[in-house]
Amino acid sequence: MAKPPVCRILDYGKFKYQQQKKEKDARKKQKTQTLKEIKMRPKIDEHDYNFKVKAIINFLKNGHRVKVSVFFRGREMAFLDRGREVLARVQAECEGLAKAENDPRMEGRYMRMMLTPLSSTSKSTEDN
Repeated sequence: MAKPPVCRILDYGKFKYQQQKKEKDARKKQKTQTLKEIKMRPKIDEHDYNFKVKAIINFLKNGHRVKVSVFFRGREMAFLDRGREVLARVQAECEGLAKAENDPRMEGRYMRMMLTPLSSTSKSTEDN
C-alpha cells in the first residue's frame, strides 16, 4: 500500500511453495478436540460403571469431548428414568473436570449427553 505503488518481482513457484509450508505449519500447531463416545446400559454393573467413568475422566483430562450414551433394548424403553439416573451419576462424578453441554435427551433407542472439558485457565485459577 505504498505511494507510489511498488512492484516486487519474485519466483511465483517459490512463493506458492512457501505459502503451502506456512499453512501446513499452522495446521500442525492447532489443537484438535476429538469426540470420544462411551456406551452404557441402564442396568450397568458397578464395576463396569467405575471402569467406564475412569475412561471418561481420562478422556476429559486429555482435552477430548465425551458423548455418553445409554442404550435401551426391548422392555428397557419403559424405564427411561434408570438411564437418566446413570447419566446424572456420570455427570456428578465428572463435576470438576467437565460440564454437560445439555440435559440428557433421547435419540431413538439411545439417551445421550455431551460432556465438554473445562478450559485449562479455569483449572489454574481454582488451584490458587
